[in-house]
Amino acid sequence: MKKHLLLVLTVLAIMLIFVGCAKSESEENRAAGAAPKAEPTVSAPAHAATPTYADGVYFAAADSFASSGWKETVTLTVEGGKITDADWNAVNINAGADKKSYDQAGKYNMVKFGSAQAEWYEQAEKVEAYLLETQDPAAITYKDDEGHTDAIASVSVHVDAFFDLASEALASGPVGRGSYDDGAYFAIADSYPSSGWKEYVSLTVLNGRIAAVNWSAVNRAGDDKKPYDKAGNYNMVKFGGAQAEWYEQADKAESYLLETQDLDGINYKDDEGHTDDIAGVSIHVDALYNLAKEALAAGPTEIGLFKDGSYYASEDAFSSSGWKGYVSLLVNNGNIENVYWSAVDKDGRDKKQVAAEGGYGMLARSEIGKEWHEQAAAVEAYLLSTQDPKEITYKDEDGHTDDIAGATIHVNDFYALVEAALAAGPKQY
Repeated sequence: MKKHLLLVLTVLAIMLIFVGCAKSESEENRAAGAAPKAEPTVSAPAHAATPTYADGVYFAAADSFASSGWKETVTLTVEGGKITDADWNAVNINAGADKKSYDQAGKYNMVKFGSAQAEWYEQAEKVEAYLLETQDPAAITYKDDEGHTDAIASVSVHVDAFFDLASEALASGPVGRGSYDDGAYFAIADSYPSSGWKEYVSLTVLNGRIAAVNWSAVNRAGDDKKPYDKAGNYNMVKFGGAQAEWYEQADKAESYLLETQDLDGINYKDDEGHTDDIAGVSIHVDALYNLAKEALAAGPTEIGLFKDGSYYASEDAFSSSGWKGYVSLLVNNGNIENVYWSAVDKDGRDKKQVAAEGGYGMLARSEIGKEWHEQAAAVEAYLLSTQDPKEITYKDEDGHTDDIAGATIHVNDFYALVEAALAAGPKQY
């Protein structure tokens, strides 16, 4: 019994010593301001420092146009080492309006035709805001190989291009802002040369710099030279012994202008506008540069109502006068930019050219002293100014009008052909 009592007293003594030590350690910790160890906590992992960047304006664009016809771009502004503005955008293969402007004008319609939860520009704004918040284009996770993410609420479009281009822009350093006003620009030659192709240039300016160039031409039948050539219809290599097709050389000339951003820094080796400055280009390039200057001098154009492309419509049969009328149109940035109204006879002669050469005979009996081709030009100019084939009033059943100064010929056939061409849609090759 005594042995058991001694053992119990010994155990109690040891416990009192342990409790005393523990209490003493706890009091020391509290005195030193340390947290009790009874409930240990795990601290949050330390975050990497937010990146800082050199102040300035940054820009990057994809290397080529996607199958959609758009080439994505990113413009960033850094102030005080932080990204203060981000613009995710795109330019079109035909130049003209940038993607955001095109979408905001109601012409992209991702909700209507793609059942998206929001229009592209609205989702793009959310993606831009995410970068401004994180300040790091690498701070994004993707859920698939197409570049979609769950990290940004209400964004279902792929976002990898934005973050990749933002990284590329920041890595390349500031480029500053160019000297031009942002927008879409267009210019076309005044007349058809002996080749039959009237050249035109369409430009897109972003961040004050030329971001897209489309140099092409149209003929009287409404063919657009670049797609016409791509479809194998021009054949400059086969029939002209050229080193490359026209559209391929045009692409090189456009790329050179995009790279140099210099409309005066091209050297011509002859009066025809050929140059040795651009490798792989033997065609004349003066029209590209001259029309680009003209377009930029004229200022940005507004987005029009129509679908870009070239259009054509012809009457079904020859009239009693022996002529079959036709109309061709060129639409760029939604605007009708070129109109050609004429007719052909059974010998294939063009009515406008016959009239210009004095072979039609209207001048002698014209009340206003103008030949048919001159009056037709006035009618074309009126449509270019109104941009509306329905904005015309007739004063009789023969289709004459008082709306167009310099035209006493009937114009109802012209407007019927314009409406038919637009209804048929752009020419396909």
